Amino acid sequence: MQRDIRDTALYRETEFLYRTFRRPGSGLIADASEISAHGTRAVFTGTMVDAGNEAISRVCLTDLTTGDTRVLTFGPNTDRLPKLSPDGKHIAFLSDRCRPGDFQLYLLDAETGECRATPPVDGWVEYIQWSPNSRRVLLGVAGHGADLSAAQGAATTKTAVDVPAWLPVVDTGEEAYRWRRAWVYDLEENRVSRFSPAKSNIWEAAWCGNDAITAVVSPGSSEQLWYTARLTVIKTEGGASRDVYTPQDQLGWPSGSPSGSHIAVVEALCSDRWVVAGDLRIIDTRSGEVSKVTTKGIDVTHTEWRSDRQLLLAGHRGFETVVALYDVTRGELEEVWQSEEITTGGFYSTIAGFDEAGDCALVGEGFKRAPEIAVIRRGKYQAIRSFDPGAQEALSALDNVETVKWQALDGLEIEGLLLRPSGIAPYPLVMMVHGGPVWHYRPYWMGRRSIGTLMLLKRGYAVFLPNPRGSTGRGQAFVRPVLGDMGGADTYDYLSGLDYLTEQGIADPARLGVTGGSYGGYMTAWLITQDPRFAAAVAVSPVTNQVTEHLISNIGHFVALFLKDTYTNPGGKYFDRSPIMHAHKTKTPTLSTCGALDRCTPPEEAVQFHNALLENGVKSVLVTYPQEGHGVRKWPATVDYAARLVGWFEEHMPAGRSR
Repeated sequence: MQRDIRDTALYRETEFLYRTFRRPGSGLIADASEISAHGTRAVFTGTMVDAGNEAISRVCLTDLTTGDTRVLTFGPNTDRLPKLSPDGKHIAFLSDRCRPGDFQLYLLDAETGECRATPPVDGWVEYIQWSPNSRRVLLGVAGHGADLSAAQGAATTKTAVDVPAWLPVVDTGEEAYRWRRAWVYDLEENRVSRFSPAKSNIWEAAWCGNDAITAVVSPGSSEQLWYTARLTVIKTEGGASRDVYTPQDQLGWPSGSPSGSHIAVVEALCSDRWVVAGDLRIIDTRSGEVSKVTTKGIDVTHTEWRSDRQLLLAGHRGFETVVALYDVTRGELEEVWQSEEITTGGFYSTIAGFDEAGDCALVGEGFKRAPEIAVIRRGKYQAIRSFDPGAQEALSALDNVETVKWQALDGLEIEGLLLRPSGIAPYPLVMMVHGGPVWHYRPYWMGRRSIGTLMLLKRGYAVFLPNPRGSTGRGQAFVRPVLGDMGGADTYDYLSGLDYLTEQGIADPARLGVTGGSYGGYMTAWLITQDPRFAAAVAVSPVTNQVTEHLISNIGHFVALFLKDTYTNPGGKYFDRSPIMHAHKTKTPTLSTCGALDRCTPPEEAVQFHNALLENGVKSVLVTYPQEGHGVRKWPATVDYAARLVGWFEEHMPAGRSR
C-alpha cells in the first residue's frame, strides 16, 4: 500500500463524495449541533467549509416560526456552543479567536447583535451554562495541556506557553495543568472568579439554583479517576461543598432545578466520559433522598429542568430516540415523542426545551435525512430548516434499512441494523463494530462520517451494524454482562449475527469483512483471532494488548474495571483477552489505523498487533495519522482513511465475484 494515494481513482472518488456533502466554498451551512432555544428562536453551532476544505464553526440563529437562518459570528478561528439566557436577552458562546485552542467566553446581545469578550480565565473553557436568573454564567474550565476525553479525540490540548522543540516532556502524574475547575462570570460586574475547592477536579457541572452548582468530581485530575467520581453540591460564594451521591457506576448529565431543591443525574456503566446513557436519579438536596426513576425502558442521555416541577429528558430505547417529561411532584413520566427513523447528532441525543409542556428544539437527522433544525410541539415533530446538500444520488447507494434480530448462543435476543445495497443477495458483507463497548448504532446522517459506508454500499457490499450485549438502549441489565467479560459472550453475539445473515441468504459466507474503531478496533482484532471466517479486517484505533493499554493509556482504570482483573495476574484476562496473544491463530489480511496523538488507545496498540501479524506470516498494513488522536476526524485524513478502508475490502473480498 502506498503512503500517498492522492492520485488514485479511489481517493478522488472519496474526495468528491466528501465535497458533495460538505459544499466547500459555498458559504452554506453543512452541519449543525449544540442547539439552545428560547421562545421562537434557536441558536446552534453551524459548520461551514471554506474553499480549502477547512471546517469552520460559527454561531447561527434560526427563527422557529419562519425557518429564517443567519450566521451571527465570524471568528476568526472557532465560535461554538451558543447558549440563550433564560430571559432571552443574551447569547453566551465560546471562541478561540484570540489563540487557537484557547476557548474563552463571549457574549452577544440577542437583539442588537453586539458582541463582546469577557475577562479571560486561567485555562480553556469546555462548557457553559446560564444561571436560572440570567445573571451569571457557569464555566467549566480545563487547564492548558489537559487531555480531551475519548469522545473528543483523546489528544492532549495545547499548553499555555510555547516551549523550545528540544525541551523534554516531564510527567509526574500531578501536573497542575491537568485539573478541571469551576468558574463563574458575573454579568453585571463583568468579572470572572474561580470558586471550586482546590482538591476537587470537576468533570462536569450545572447550576443548582442561583447560588450553587452540582458537579461530578474526583479527588484528582487523572482521566481514569472519572470512573469513580461522585456528585457534590458546591456554593459559589466561598466554595463550600458537600457530597450528595456516591454512585455504583459512572455519572453524567447533572442538572439542578431552578430553586436548587432537586438534582437530576444519569448513572450507568459507561466506557467513556461524555458518553453516558442509563438510569435517571433524582436527589432531594434538602433531605438527601435519592430516587431511581422508572423511565419506561429509556436509557437517559439528557436532563434539563423546565421548572422546579418539570424535568425534560431525552434518551434511547432500542433504536428509538425518545423525549419525555418527568413530574417530580407526582412522580410520573410522560412520553412526549419517539421515533426509530429520526434521531439527533452527537454520541447520544440532546434537545433544548423552550416551555414547561415538553416542547423542545433539536437537530434532527436520519440515515438519509440531512441535519435539520426541528421542533417537537405537543408531541409532533416539525422540520423547520434543513441543511440538505441535495446529494440524493449519493444516498441512493443505500437501498434499504432493516432491523435484524437473532438469538445469541445463550438465547439472548440481539438486534442490529442491516444496510442493503441494490442488487440481489447474497451480498459480500462488512460488519461494523461500534465503540465503547457501551454505545450503540442508530440512524445517523450518512453524509457526515459514513462516506466509506456509502462507497461500500455503492459497490454492492451490505453493511451490518450490530448492537450486542453491552450496547445502550436496552437498560443496564443488558449492558452489565460485558463488565468483566470484554471479548467473552459479546464475541458470540457478533458471530451468531453473521451466522443468521448467512443462513438467511443475505451474506456471502466467503466474503465477510469486519471493521470498527476503539472498542470496535479491539473487537475487530479479537474476532479475527477467534474465528477464521473473515476475508478482510480493518482495525481502527484498536486495543490489542490489555497490559500495555492499562499502563500506557490515560484510562488504565477502564481496563481493570471492564476486565475485572489485574495485569499482575499471569494467565488472567489481561493476557487471555489480548489479541496479540492470539495473533498466530489468524490468516485474515488486516489493515490497522491509529492516531499518533491518541491518549486513549495509544498508537503502540496498533503497532504491536501489526508486528505480531507480520511475525506470523499474515498480510498486515499499519497506517498512522500524525495529526490525529482517537479516530480520524480532520480533513483530508478522513478522505485518506475512507479510501483505504474501501480499497482494503475491495482487494481482499471483491464485490464482483466470490472469493
